[in-house]
Order: sequence, then C-alpha cells, then structure tokens
Amino acid sequence: MPVVVGLWCVAGFIAIAAVAIAIGRFSRASALIYGASLLVSLAALAFGLQHLIGAGFPDMVDYPLGVPGIGAHFRLDALSAFFLVVINLGGAAASLYAIGYGRHEIAPLRVLPFFPAYLGGMNLVLLADDAFSFLVAWEFMSLTSWALVLANHRAPENVRAGYIYLVMAGFGTLSLLLAFGLLAGPDGSYAFESIRASHPVPFVAALTLLLTLLGAGSKAGLVPLHVWLPLAHPAAPSHVSALMSGVMTKVAVYGFIRIAFDLLGEPVWWWSLIVLAIGAITAVIGILYALMQRDIKRLLAYSTVENIGIVFIGLGLALAFRANKMELPAALALTAALFHVLNHSLYKSLLFFGAGAVLTATGKRSLEDLGGLIHRMPNTAIVVLIGCAAISALPPLNGFVSEWMIFQAILVGPQLPQWGLRFMVPTVGALLALSAALTAACFVKAYGVMFLGRPRTPAAEAATDADRFSLSAMFILAAFCFCAGVLPGLVIDILAPVAQSLLGARMPVQVHLPFSLAWASILPIAESRSSYNGFIILAFLVISGTFTAMFIHRFATRATRRSAIWDCGYPDPSVATQYSSSSFVMPIRRVFGATVFDVRRSLDMPRPGETRPGSFHLKVWDPVWRYFYGPVARLVLRSATVLNQLQFLTIRRYLTLVFATLILLLMVVAAWR
Repeated sequence: MPVVVGLWCVAGFIAIAAVAIAIGRFSRASALIYGASLLVSLAALAFGLQHLIGAGFPDMVDYPLGVPGIGAHFRLDALSAFFLVVINLGGAAASLYAIGYGRHEIAPLRVLPFFPAYLGGMNLVLLADDAFSFLVAWEFMSLTSWALVLANHRAPENVRAGYIYLVMAGFGTLSLLLAFGLLAGPDGSYAFESIRASHPVPFVAALTLLLTLLGAGSKAGLVPLHVWLPLAHPAAPSHVSALMSGVMTKVAVYGFIRIAFDLLGEPVWWWSLIVLAIGAITAVIGILYALMQRDIKRLLAYSTVENIGIVFIGLGLALAFRANKMELPAALALTAALFHVLNHSLYKSLLFFGAGAVLTATGKRSLEDLGGLIHRMPNTAIVVLIGCAAISALPPLNGFVSEWMIFQAILVGPQLPQWGLRFMVPTVGALLALSAALTAACFVKAYGVMFLGRPRTPAAEAATDADRFSLSAMFILAAFCFCAGVLPGLVIDILAPVAQSLLGARMPVQVHLPFSLAWASILPIAESRSSYNGFIILAFLVISGTFTAMFIHRFATRATRRSAIWDCGYPDPSVATQYSSSSFVMPIRRVFGATVFDVRRSLDMPRPGETRPGSFHLKVWDPVWRYFYGPVARLVLRSATVLNQLQFLTIRRYLTLVFATLILLLMVVAAWR
C-alpha cells in the first residue's frame, strides 16, 4: 500500500533523528545524518511521484491510535502525492547541500536531531486524513522548525525570532483547530471522510474559510501574518531557511487547498474576492519590502511572501471559476497555482543555498559588505544567476511559465458573471504585473550588488567558492528550473490528476505521442486562444545570441581603446563610489515611502568649514508592527496586568467569582436552547 510506504518514510526520518541524538557529537555525524536524510527523502520522492503519475487514486489506512473511538487515519491521494514530491525534492536538495554546509555549523548537535524530524513532520501532515492527526503533525512540524530557528540561541535577535515564530505558529494552530471544530460539527466527526460527506451551512463554511486563511496564512506568510518570516529565515541555518521558505510554506498551501477545495464542498463566489484581495496585497507588499532589504536572507524571506501571494491569486481564481461552474478555467488557475508552488520551491531553495554559500565564504549577510564575488565564486555566481532569472519570471525558465498561466486565467476573468469579480480580477492582474516588474528590479539589485562590481570588504575579496556537495545541490536545482521552463507540458500533465480529483476537470493534454515540435507547447484552454512554447523561445535565444556574438567578433574593430572608468560622477577610486543596495532602490523608496513603508531618516551634514564627517542613517520599518502587532501587544500586556490581580483575591471573592461564572453559563445555556 503506497500510504504505508509513506508512513515508513516518516518513521525513517524519526529514526534518523534518534540516531542523531546518539552520535551527534562525533565529527562524521553530520555527513551520516544528512546522507541518511537524503536517501529517505529520495525514497519518499520516488513513491510520491509514482503515485501521482499512476493517476493518484486514493489509498487509505487506519490505526487504533489518537482520539478514542476515531483512531488515526492516513490517506494518499493525488493532492498529497504532489506535495510529497515538492516536500521531498526540497528535502533531498537540502540534505545534499548540508553534507558540505554542515561542516561549518557551530553547534551541530542543536541541528542534526531536528532536521530529519522536521522533514518527517512535514511528510506526516500530507498523509494525515483526520483533524487530530493533521493538527498533531502540524504542531510537530512547527516545534521542530522552531528548534532549528533557535540553533544559534546565544544571539539575542535569534531568540526574538524564535519567540515571534512560536507565537505565530500557536496562533495558526488555534485557528485551524477552530476550523476543524466547525467542520466536525456537533457530532464530532473529525475524520476527513466524514467531513467530506457533511455539508456545512453557508455561514459555517464561510467562517471556516476565514479561519483556514488565518491558520494556513500564518504559516505560509500572507500579509499581515508574515512578520515571522524575515526574522526566522536569517536566524536559521541556510539549508533550514531553504526548507522553511521553499518547502514548509507549501505545506501551509496544502492545508488551505485541502480544506477549501476538498473538505468545504462547493464554494460561494464571494469567497474568491477575499482570497484574491489577500493574495494581490501580499504579492505587492512582499516584493516592495524585499526591495528595501540589505540582508540577503531577509530579502529572500520577503520574496517568499510575494510568491505565496501569487500562489493565492491562482487559488482565488480557481475558487471563482469553480463557483461559477467554469471547469476548464478553474483547472487552468489551479494548475498554475500548483505549478508555481513547485517552481518557487526550486528557485527559492536554490537562492537560499547560494546565500548560504556566500555567508560561509565571507561571513557577511549584508549586501553592502559584498561585491565582486563573480570572480571569486564563479560556480555559485552561475547558479544564483539562474535562480534570479527564474524568480524574475524570465523565459525560458520555470518562473515565467506559472506566472504566464496565471495571467491566462486572469484573461478569462471577464467571462465571470458577478460584477465584483469582473472588477477585482483585472485589478489583481495589474497588481500581479506590478509585482513581477518589481521582482525583476529586486533581483537585479541583489545579484548586481552581491556578485558584480568590486569587493567592498576584505572578506568579500578573500572569498572562495562553495564545496562540491553544495554546488551539486545548486546545479541540480538550476537544472530543474531550466527543464521545467523549457518542457512545462510534462509538469502540467503530471499535475492533471490533482485538478481532476479536486475540480472534476483538467487542462488539455499537453504531451502527445509521437513527439513533434508542438509537444513542448502549453495550451491553457484551447489552441485558438494562446499558447507558449519554451523550446522555441530557448532556440530563438540561443540562435540569436550565437549570431550576435559571431557578428560582433567578425565586424568589430580590434583596435585597443583606452578611456577612464565610469566612476558614478565621482573621481574617486574608492569602492564606496559604487552603487549600494540602498542607493539602488532610493527612487522606489521615495515613491512608496509615504504610503507603504515606515521610513526613518537621520541626516547630519557638517556646516561649511567644519572638518567632521557627515552621517546618514536610514531605517525602513514594516508598518504592520506599528499599526497592528504593537497595539495588540500593548493591549495584551495591559489586560494581563489587570487580570494579574485575580491571583491575590481572598477565598470569599474566589467563591463569589465562581458562583457568578456558573450563573452566567447557565443563562447562556438557557438562551441557547
């Protein structure tokens, strides 16, 4: 039974974690633990892919564990099989990368036991088929990742990051607990099979959707629940950051899809308005804040927020089309969202690996301390360039394909009958286009400041390339980004069972036998509307680039010409005259500084005749802290101060309080009946 194989893989991860506790102090423990995690991840990846390609028919198993009278239910279907592929592909890449990167860990015993346990928890979430097993696995995943965030617990900022992450994780779990409680109803049917058979009333269904958005959105990073990402990602080791950003956020997407598309039944059209609005706002806000960052890992964390917003735009479109019985557009939107899930896991893991390689080589995370690394880390520079191009949605790489498919679904939006959706969908399309343009600017800045120019510090000047294990993991992910962009029809056909199981429809078959030139094309709905062929674009780029290079070499002059190096208008050989990360985004910061950002500047210019240096300080704050979390935290603190007096009451007052509470509860029960 395939689901039993998946559970054995989970058991394998837990066993590796137990072994890591025993041997973690030995010098070779790191390679052994990560190597074993790599093998189990590959096994889980293989069986998940096999089940998905084999039409993904559900496979279930029950165990007499968990809630008495209900037990523990586990199920493998097309949806969970696809996410098993995403999770374990990222887990295998992170394990391979960590075989080399793990040599530089300061406290390996604080990482080794939790890394395989973290992978096992994520796999168990995907296999759970009842609310109790799902929430236990979800919380296990949260706690193991929290322990990894606190691996370097001596740094005060890491302790703060771990605290905020734990609070947000607890809030998300509570929201999902309430959502499952509403789905279970008064009968307490916590098995997903029973929930599918029931049909909640519209009010309960809408409330469940909102709670699911809160629960899954807090883990995925939807605005304004995203605050833990830019804190936790820099705190965790780089291979763990890749898992949290490229993999764990996809488990949250899975949780939302499982509830909204599988357990809630038929949606109502206005649900999609909420999902589309949140997705569009998340995409734009996420990439704007990514642009403002100087810490490369914080930049990548905010970029994850943007990509999660893009995924939820696709899911919101799928809900809108499904509510209006438009099966083919719904299949297109859902397939595009799932394709973007896979794409983001590939290039975001690749970019975090690249950031880890740079951090290991230089000890620096700030872009202002880097520069010129293309000459000292050429292999890392190549793969990071591919990742930057993929995340910027440049053809023929994979990021372009999924975003192009989402735009194709947006173009079908005018066919929706509701005027609210007719206005919302074009607005979302405009915001998605804005986020795509800002993403390109963001990663031009990141790559240019980090790898081009001249070294800004001695550490950047003395950098060396990454080890062979780290480079192997990065080159493999770069190859996947390339293949998924050039041959996207293969991925779309593999995703077809997921759309078929959730929507009852799928995109047209993309790969036809025998193969011809058209087999590499994407047909979103019908051939007469539009299509995309990554192979033709690749061929055009290669041929045009080759002929351009040949023309230049044939007809260009060979005379040597000398001129002064462009110095940004400052005749100073210092590396400080280069464009910095902050100066690159200054125009965008001025445009959005008064509306989106909380920008604080301080300028101290010496008066004429003074010889002291001037100074300029800039701090960009996320307004969600000032206008949302700050007031909430102060309210909780004041409430706790008031309620603290309850522990100093006399026995008479305690009895009076208990009696008054009992009377109040009896009145509520009487009114309820």
